[in-house]
Amino acid sequence: MKRLSLSLCTVLLASVSNIFAWDYEGHRLVNEIALTSLPTNFPAFALTPAAQERVAFLAGEADRWRNSNNQGFQHLNELDHYFDIEGLAPAGLTPQTVSHFRYEFAGQMYVARAQHPEKFPALDPKKNEAHVHELIGLLPWAIQENYAKLKSSFSYLKTFEAHGGTPEEIANAKQNIIYVMGVMGHYCGDAGQPLHTTVHHHGWVGENPKHYATNSSIHRWIDGGYIGSSGIGLKEMKGRIRPAKTFPGVEAKDEDIFPGVMDFVMAQNKMVEPLYKLNQDGSLSDHGEGVSKGRAFVTGQLIVAGQLLGDLWYSAWDSAQEDSFLKTQLSKRTSPPKPRTTKKR
Repeated sequence: MKRLSLSLCTVLLASVSNIFAWDYEGHRLVNEIALTSLPTNFPAFALTPAAQERVAFLAGEADRWRNSNNQGFQHLNELDHYFDIEGLAPAGLTPQTVSHFRYEFAGQMYVARAQHPEKFPALDPKKNEAHVHELIGLLPWAIQENYAKLKSSFSYLKTFEAHGGTPEEIANAKQNIIYVMGVMGHYCGDAGQPLHTTVHHHGWVGENPKHYATNSSIHRWIDGGYIGSSGIGLKEMKGRIRPAKTFPGVEAKDEDIFPGVMDFVMAQNKMVEPLYKLNQDGSLSDHGEGVSKGRAFVTGQLIVAGQLLGDLWYSAWDSAQEDSFLKTQLSKRTSPPKPRTTKKR
């Protein structure tokens, strides 16, 4: 993504969005890490070689959508890839006070911008044709919502299997699950890339007393250049992957995973400056003495993203209950038809 010169970055910060996340290879690794974390009693249909390949392939789907030149689609999709936490402060918000609901949060940001326009950079309509720069990203909400989609899919699969669903219905439900598993992995991968949690996503902007890199190429290098040049693969990470576990908030009476997702994003935001320091001392080069530190950092971020994804997959399956409405509808298929009655004159 082309960036404005540093002198303009601070002024137009909100007008620049994150274009890239981990390249396909990185996103694919995140989904493969999550698959590795699943228990052996996870539904077998999702663990076949064909299903695992499909899940891994779908890790790149949300970036493929970005090739669309449809502004409405860009408006829908673009914001789900990042969340610039530092952008909350001008709106008088914190990670703890934002609404857990996507559109309410958008409303919070729009109202703050309308009431205190002086706190926000002016928007250039020519650079904001998809109307995304009014917000600072919706990544935590995208993760939360895709988890809900997956849990719903497991719910109706369980209902079809237990209450007379047809083979075709069961097969379609399984395919839906595989699709959602794969696509939602993209957003967990984005959350594990620290530059997707910060205004410093394509080079350090604003005050820079420690003289961190201001070039936009740092983002692309982290996303894929380093992974490709260093040959990072799943094999070297397998010994560091823990089994998937229940995600925080799932077992609460009124299930709400949003605080746990936001905590995860905040934790990755704390890795932004360490990443810039590694870049500064040469540890993110594909040669030299600092390679091991850079490799440990990048693989560590891929693993935490994969563990997040595996935990959400596991939790969606483990906590899904039968769909009561669907169960009622299926019961009508096997119940004998009620005799028609006629009123006596």
